[in-house]
Amino acid sequence: MTGVKAVVAIDSFKGCLMADEVTAVVAEVLHTLHPDWEIVQCPLADGGDGTLEVLMPALQGEYRKAAVHDPLGRPVTALWGLAGETAVIEVAEACGLKYLTMEERNPLKASTYGVGELLLAAREAGARHFLIGLGGTATCDGGQGMLEVPGLVDALKGCKVELLCDVENPLLGPDGAAFVFGPQKGASEVDVLFLEQRMRTWAVTVLEQTGMDVRLLPAAGAAGGLGGAMMAYFGGIRVSGIDRIMDILSFDQLLEGAGVIFTGEGKADLQTLSGKVSQGVLLHSRGIPVVLVAGSMEYQKELLDAGFSALVQVTPEGVPLSEAIRPEVARKNVAAAIAEWDSCYCG
Repeated sequence: MTGVKAVVAIDSFKGCLMADEVTAVVAEVLHTLHPDWEIVQCPLADGGDGTLEVLMPALQGEYRKAAVHDPLGRPVTALWGLAGETAVIEVAEACGLKYLTMEERNPLKASTYGVGELLLAAREAGARHFLIGLGGTATCDGGQGMLEVPGLVDALKGCKVELLCDVENPLLGPDGAAFVFGPQKGASEVDVLFLEQRMRTWAVTVLEQTGMDVRLLPAAGAAGGLGGAMMAYFGGIRVSGIDRIMDILSFDQLLEGAGVIFTGEGKADLQTLSGKVSQGVLLHSRGIPVVLVAGSMEYQKELLDAGFSALVQVTPEGVPLSEAIRPEVARKNVAAAIAEWDSCYCG
């Protein structure tokens, strides 16, 4: 293979390497092995971790900081971005699991109040268009905490709010916020039942105050119910996170003349095929071979059947997760895995 254009478009390896770091390692190996190749780097995100870092360069925006409260009410500094009148916000910067130890996880107590503070700070800085990444939250309060911030609802009137989201979960029921996301945030079986009832009561209040019934609305359960609250109170519009980000990055134009695409994420499994970055790249690939690179792999047959041309597992079998996610180890493993792929397909 000579003179190939390769597009490297990889998501972050959560808790390990940012999207631009993984993308850079893959690009460096390919450039070393094939100096005649054109290597295009396009780090990606789907609305979760890394969305801010991916979008700020493309929007030519600047990073801002806001003093907010974390899920347990402790003061923290949240990072967000501003490009003209467009704010890029990851709600996890205010109410993320990253602020809590395993012992502190408790969605019965965790609040989204800090998200409201973050939104208000962005509005006061001149933002009128909000790109909001819903992911990584420690909360399951339906957005009640967020709405307790004085003046927030009035401040966001007339603003455009886009919710970058890759889930379809409604607010209530077996596929809703409490049952699906509650356990991930530390809820016991008894807690889940309590959260579901609390959410049912809250949904009635939302209906009375806004006229919108969010109980079974797709994506209303995203981020522990933040999705539904933002739809009802801010007129938020749910959009596919990966599709919207690819649109902003002009991803389809980057593919012109490409001969191979590398995409990936920390763990590839059936969730990969449910609106994640890798599936988004596959759907936009227009027949160009797509190589899936991931720290670990499950359901390999299903992934290949979905259309990926090759699967590259980064972490060797038997390596403990605690070792595999060390950044320096992950970089070496990514480089070695890509070199091995190259020897098999391009050697």
